[in-house]
Amino acid sequence: MAYPARTVKFVTLNYMEIVGIDEVGRGCLAGPLLVVAARAISELPSGLDDSKVLSRQVREELFILLAEACEFGEGWVKSSEIDGLGLTAATKLGVRRALRNLRVAKDEPIVMDGNYNYAPGIYKNVSVIIAADALVPIVSAASIYAKVRRDEYMRSLAHRYPKYGFETNVGYGTAFHLAAIDSLGIIKNLHRRSFGPLQLLQENLER
Repeated sequence: MAYPARTVKFVTLNYMEIVGIDEVGRGCLAGPLLVVAARAISELPSGLDDSKVLSRQVREELFILLAEACEFGEGWVKSSEIDGLGLTAATKLGVRRALRNLRVAKDEPIVMDGNYNYAPGIYKNVSVIIAADALVPIVSAASIYAKVRRDEYMRSLAHRYPKYGFETNVGYGTAFHLAAIDSLGIIKNLHRRSFGPLQLLQENLER
């Protein structure tokens, strides 16, 4: 459910009192899901936005500034956990880990990007706002931090698995990535075997 503009404005102007949550990697075929919870401890830098609309250079510059301006809690969820739990439960697990690692109080105001509340029921003050990663600065901070952290991790895997293009696709299902899987196979504990494109490739390989 989208919140009215006046509510978004209120949340935006009071980001110092709010924990922002966003995730990256839900739609990837390989690698972990990362949920990040962010809390500002000083004034946020200008130029914050949804991480997807920012260039890599801008994200990485903001990441350095955000590391000084915020506290972060990270909630990593492995591919094997995503396969075992399903994406919704895996996202809830990531949110729980991120909130726990930031030591968020049960009554602390939380704003989460999207249209579904993935937070555990003990957190009683959660708002879910569509496009919060663009509208609410502290959620933008979580979005940027999560994107840079996960992309760094996936690029590090490119040295170990050099033929899958992780340095550019960071686990998403690009044509190059799908072709590499078709040719080289699935990487155990890294590719999400439960995801449709990989299930189809596995079926084709077994024929």
